[in-house]
Amino acid sequence: MDQFTLNLLVVGFTFAIYIGIAIWARAGSTAEFYAAGQGVHPVLNGMATGADWMSAASFISMAGIIAMAGAGGYQQSAFLMGWTGGYVLLALLLAPYLRKFGRFTVPEFIGDRFYSGGARLVGVICLIVISVTYVIGQMRGVGVTFARFLEVSTDMGLYIGATIVFIYAVFGGMKGITYTQVAQYIVLIIAYTIPAVFISIALTGSVLPQLGLIGNHAPSGGDLAFLAKLDEVVMELGFTQYTAHTTNTLNMVLFTMALMIGTAGLPHVIIRFFTVPKVADARSSAGWALVFIALLYTVAPAVGAMARLNLTTTFWPNAVTGNALDGEALSLEAIENDPALAWITTWSNTGLLAFEDKNGDGMIQYYNDADPRMQAMAEERGWAGNEITKIDNDMMVLANPEIAALPGWVIALVAAGGLAAALSTAAGLLLAISSAVSHDLIKRMINPDISEKGELLAARISMAGAILVSVYLGLNPPGFAAQVVALAFGLAAATIFPALMMGIFSKRINKEGAIVGMLVGLIFTSVYIFLYLGWFFIPGTNMFPNTPEYHLFGISPLSIGTIGAVLNFASAWVVSMVTKAPPREVTELVESIRVPRGAGAAQAH
Repeated sequence: MDQFTLNLLVVGFTFAIYIGIAIWARAGSTAEFYAAGQGVHPVLNGMATGADWMSAASFISMAGIIAMAGAGGYQQSAFLMGWTGGYVLLALLLAPYLRKFGRFTVPEFIGDRFYSGGARLVGVICLIVISVTYVIGQMRGVGVTFARFLEVSTDMGLYIGATIVFIYAVFGGMKGITYTQVAQYIVLIIAYTIPAVFISIALTGSVLPQLGLIGNHAPSGGDLAFLAKLDEVVMELGFTQYTAHTTNTLNMVLFTMALMIGTAGLPHVIIRFFTVPKVADARSSAGWALVFIALLYTVAPAVGAMARLNLTTTFWPNAVTGNALDGEALSLEAIENDPALAWITTWSNTGLLAFEDKNGDGMIQYYNDADPRMQAMAEERGWAGNEITKIDNDMMVLANPEIAALPGWVIALVAAGGLAAALSTAAGLLLAISSAVSHDLIKRMINPDISEKGELLAARISMAGAILVSVYLGLNPPGFAAQVVALAFGLAAATIFPALMMGIFSKRINKEGAIVGMLVGLIFTSVYIFLYLGWFFIPGTNMFPNTPEYHLFGISPLSIGTIGAVLNFASAWVVSMVTKAPPREVTELVESIRVPRGAGAAQAH
């Protein structure tokens, strides 16, 4: 059976499961659409949360960043520590209290706690900006995966993925999404770990990729431990030592913090904790989610490092067993005629990999042409520069099984896993948007007398509209998957997290303070991000180059969410101190929420 047919069968089988679950678990009420009837077991909710959380950025892009940036780059440690550490904050500081509040959405908590329709509206705006930014990365992941494995265009891949999400999210709501995400978690974790085990055995002899990465396991044919050999190979080609500390410490701290508090403030993750029966189950769900997430996150560094070695040794075939530059680079003839190298042509057709024989010698030289030592060698040998002109981070995990020549069924499984990761998170984000529009805007502000049937219809129409918007934005994403997702975390850190923390733990913060704080955090962070990433086009100018010397105090746009959060907290406190204190019934509500015993005991007035 050819690879395309195998891919089609495996991906089609998983899609059939998702659609079948959606039909079985179709939401029949608003309670089921928004919160799955608050009857989800905490273990299942932890698994669904893991799938909701581990998006295309986790499955596709994170290991690609690790592969190309190296183990010492701040983004690797930041992603791993920030994304997992955020769940600790969520479990300890937010989940049980929000579950006790007994509502459906984050803007609903903000509106009731700060006794203001204006606060609710600002919360809705923040939620939509965060979720739309986040969902762009998921649509990027769907397009990349479809483009390669089902041999369709990226645009067509987006349309197919959106159709699948429409079927199980619009009709199933939170109930259908929850049980679909359980299935998607099983698919994605198997798809991520099986190739990692195969490759780890081949490169290090260790069944556990984690131990193969850090232990004294030498790559086949070599005498150095894996990371030592990888360091040697990349340095020989003029690249920075893979394990070198190349971190800007300030950016690392701020970026890690932005990811941590951004995680705890993500609306589509928070609403997962509204689906369990009891307050204790909310905390338990967060613990289970950490377990399920760790199964992938502890493997990701090994996947990235091994992908880097596999890629390098493809273009310098003797890089492991000897000095790479003592042998010949990969030839164009081999690329055209060797079936084991067919992946190079296939991935170049997707636009994620590009190469060019610049000096016409029939070979592809891959090296760092900016390194002075390599420049001298290139001049001596007649090289005309690095001839691998593009390696997209988002291709590394998906291409790694092909580079390693793994069986076809493993390659098909990876395709299904990548799609499961992207679609599961996209569904959660779209539900958060839909709930905010139908429940917080229409039900709570525009038409309070709407019937439950009418609200359910509005929720489904809102979901369909959100899908259309996400597809449109996914056609022209502003960056690779993990980068775009990281921006969403910065926005969540600067807006939702401070509002929730102050709403739970401070009785003095009032509606004026909350509104000003969220707006300051949103405007400052989004303008900073958009200016430096070029999303605001100013004709004829280059006022805001995205380079460290032009950043405010050297702070990257990916890290600015932490500063936005500080400004949110500070402005909310200052405004609250000079305006009227919250009414007594609100302070009593806060006191009730702080004692996380019993489900739904606290009620807003």
